[in-house]
Amino acid sequence: MEKKEIDLINWPRRDHYEFFTQFEEPFFGVTVNINCTLAYRNAKEKGGSFFLHYLYRALKAVNTVEAFSYRIIDKKVYVFDQVHASSTINRLDETFGFAYMDYHAEEHLFIQNACMVIEEVRKSKGLHPSASGENVIHFSAIPWLNFTSLSHARSFSFPDSIPKISFGRMTELEGVKTMPVSVHVHHGLMDGFHVGQFVDKFQQLMNDK
Repeated sequence: MEKKEIDLINWPRRDHYEFFTQFEEPFFGVTVNINCTLAYRNAKEKGGSFFLHYLYRALKAVNTVEAFSYRIIDKKVYVFDQVHASSTINRLDETFGFAYMDYHAEEHLFIQNACMVIEEVRKSKGLHPSASGENVIHFSAIPWLNFTSLSHARSFSFPDSIPKISFGRMTELEGVKTMPVSVHVHHGLMDGFHVGQFVDKFQQLMNDK
């Protein structure tokens, strides 16, 4: 893990950062629909997990948008060279646990590692938190709900700048499969423009073979 401190004096986002970090709630969120017709077909043709199929592509997409690698640590802004996944994993007893998954550029390596982590979390009890650090994206899957908006439980006394991405229930209409995706990010670190970059890249990767 490598990170570099941002020079706030010369950072183009300096005013935005100083403005929004004064807010009790500096996060903003959007929900979009992602076309996953091809992605679902490709995942099933490979005999793999659709969850890991789209999680890998979401993680790959965020690693192409630098703003998703910004973090506020001790009132300083850093940019990480890479971000990983901290995801909720559902269990048969109707609870969930947290899983840390390393990002690998090679999809088969990411899925191989993620499968082992998921199995470990499903066999454990409790939240199973791991020391994942700041260079993660908080992912969650809510496959029971075709939501149109989403909010998150947050402690406003805890300094948080980690992006949160949630996936909803896949639905089909006239042969087109779509899935709602919620993105919550710190407004001092990025704007709608950067979220749009992520969404565009994610959709492109979902369409690729």
